[in-house]
Amino acid sequence: MKFRNKRKWAIKRQYILGWCLAFIFLSIVRGEGTEELGSVKFELGKAIWVSLIGGMIFGALSGFAQILTEKHGYMKMSLQGLLAARLGYVILFLWAMVSLAYWIFGEEISYLEFAFEPGSFAIYFYIVVVDGLMFALRQVQLYFGGDNLWQLFRGKFYTPREVERIFMFLDLQSSTTHAERLGHIQYSKLIQDCFNDLGIVAENDAEIYQYVGDEAILFWKLEDGLKYQNCLKAFFNFKQQLATKQDYYHRQYGCLPHFKAGLHAGVVTMTEVGKFKKEIAFHGDTINTAARIQGQCNVLGQELLISSLLKQDLETNTFHFEQMGSIPLKGKEAPLILYAVSPS
Repeated sequence: MKFRNKRKWAIKRQYILGWCLAFIFLSIVRGEGTEELGSVKFELGKAIWVSLIGGMIFGALSGFAQILTEKHGYMKMSLQGLLAARLGYVILFLWAMVSLAYWIFGEEISYLEFAFEPGSFAIYFYIVVVDGLMFALRQVQLYFGGDNLWQLFRGKFYTPREVERIFMFLDLQSSTTHAERLGHIQYSKLIQDCFNDLGIVAENDAEIYQYVGDEAILFWKLEDGLKYQNCLKAFFNFKQQLATKQDYYHRQYGCLPHFKAGLHAGVVTMTEVGKFKKEIAFHGDTINTAARIQGQCNVLGQELLISSLLKQDLETNTFHFEQMGSIPLKGKEAPLILYAVSPS
């Protein structure tokens, strides 16, 4: 719940800041070196104060609308439906903005005269464009994940740097059987639904690194993954999320999907790669080892395996750890002690 509140506040903060800046910019452009076409004149100082107040109000509303869209709209509505819903929101947004401005400035003219003052359509067009740009920017941010977009703008990833991360490789069990039974289209829909439900791991501060076929790669900053045992709780929260929707999965696909996972922690290199398609990439043995650990789940008959290096940093009585012995991993010179994890 704490993460949900943190995430919602981050979205609202972005929209509040964006709309405050957009309204202030509009006030400066209209108030300095230009002459109003309409009868209502805006004094610059007052207009900036109104911009700050309006930016906070409308930014919070826009952030709330975005939260609802991400929660209920994606994967449930067509693109046309999303655009229609956004258009309806923009119309209500403009009506609320005009009403607030009329309450502050419209002293001697009617509401309709104020709303359709000469030059007003240019302002409405500006509002629609700003809303569209902020919505598009949010979509790009979702593709990059976390705050990577802003760090990319700041050039944080231009030069490779070492960071400590926890990685989880999460793989669908019996994927070949599911694919043969369901066919390509239904199997792809199954993967879509599973990875949509995987969004619950964000409550445990997890970030999605990549989706590769029926496999997802998650990661945490070291302190975030160890805190409250987030890196372990994420797996079981995802498992519980699938279980709560078992009726849906059985009805749609005739099965309840199960996943297996491997975790490892260590130092990796983080950098920006690509020229025409950029991506934030991690390189290093830690990632390869996490993948090899996940590959041992079927061999050892376990759903969640972690390395001894990660276990020694975890302080928890919430989970039961069973040592599986020193396991040789492909590409590793020395065997690695692995632990199977289950709820206590």
